[in-house]
Amino acid sequence: MLDKTEDTSSEQTTFFALLGGEASGTAQLRLLVDTFYDIMDTDSKAVQLRAIHAADLTEAREKLFMFLTGWTGGPQLYIERYGHPRLRARHMPFAIGETERDQWMYCMISAMHKIEIKEPILTKLATQLYGVADFMRNQ
Repeated sequence: MLDKTEDTSSEQTTFFALLGGEASGTAQLRLLVDTFYDIMDTDSKAVQLRAIHAADLTEAREKLFMFLTGWTGGPQLYIERYGHPRLRARHMPFAIGETERDQWMYCMISAMHKIEIKEPILTKLATQLYGVADFMRNQ
């Protein structure tokens, strides 16, 4: 899903590995997702984005965690449980425009900063995620 990235030693590796791999990458992604949804749920800069989500964010948290784990190069948790992500089709029922995309990115980048994902990983990951977020637009 996610293209491999070059780490500081110029070897090809995945974001999952850069986040700590099996040892801590899963925990790092769980923390990222939980922080993302905490920001989305409470920050007034994400009002429109929050409005298109269910009141209970439990399922959304779990699905994003499973998706990001596989997308970054870790175990394919989402695919194992739900099959191919079909992201665009699954998001089609929701009105997603530039505002929602930008609010999603705001929450994700804020979460990455809050959990202290270091540069250059943060910038590379944000760039890749922007492509996915922009692809979700249907308005």
